[in-house]
Amino acid sequence: MATALSFASVTVNLHPHHRRVIFRPNPRILVYKFRCSGDNPTSSASTKSDSVPEKNVLLKMAWYSSELLGIAASFFRSPSNVEASDRDLKLAVEASGAVDRALVVGTIKEDFERSYFVTGNLTLNAYEEDCEFADPAGSFRGLRRFKRNCTNFGSLIEKSNMKLMKWEDFEDKGIGHWRFSCVLSFPWKPILSATGYTEYYFDAQSGKVCRHVEHWNVAKMALFKQILRPSKNWWRKTTDG
Repeated sequence: MATALSFASVTVNLHPHHRRVIFRPNPRILVYKFRCSGDNPTSSASTKSDSVPEKNVLLKMAWYSSELLGIAASFFRSPSNVEASDRDLKLAVEASGAVDRALVVGTIKEDFERSYFVTGNLTLNAYEEDCEFADPAGSFRGLRRFKRNCTNFGSLIEKSNMKLMKWEDFEDKGIGHWRFSCVLSFPWKPILSATGYTEYYFDAQSGKVCRHVEHWNVAKMALFKQILRPSKNWWRKTTDG
C-alpha cells in the first residue's frame, strides 16, 4: 500500500515599493510511501488444519452411511445365509486359563481364507466380546457389531478377492498383511482395491484378540473416491444384464 502526501510551503516576499506579501508555492512535492507486505504465518497452517477435520467428518459420515446401508440391505438377505456364516468354534484352553496363541493365530489365518472381512464368517471364540475394532474411519467396541457390519458389507459386494500375504508374530500381537479387491453391487459397479495390514492384540489373561486395528495402504479420501468412481464399461454390463 502506498500513500502520497504533498505539502505546499509558503514563501513570503516583501516588495520594497508596494510592500505586498506574495505567496509562492514550493514546487517540491514530498512523497511518502508505505509498503505493507507479509504473510500471516498461521494462515496456511490453519487452512490445512481446517481441511483435515473436514475430510475426517466426510469419511465418518460415509462410514456410518455404509453401516446403515448394510443394515437396510440385511432385511433383504435370506436368514439361512446369516446362520451359515456363524463359526462358533470352541478353542482349547490351557491350564493358565488362556487360549493357546497358536490356536488363535491358526483360526485367524483360516478366517482369511473365508474372507471374513466381507462375509462375517470369523471364529467368534478367538475374540473378546468387547473387542475394539478400529480402521481409518473410526473405532467401536463389540464383537457382534463387527460381525454384523462385515456380513452386511458382504451383501453389498458382487465379487471379492482377499488374500493373506504375510503373518508376523510379536510379543503382544500378531500382524497380518493382506491384499483385497472387490466389485460393489452398486449400479455403477465401482471397484475397491487396496493393500494393508491388521494388528491383532492379544489379551494377557484370556489370550484372545482384544484389539483389531486395520491399516489401509491407501489415503482415506482416495479409498472413498474409489467407491464413487464408475468402473469401465459399467453401462454396457448393466444393459446386457
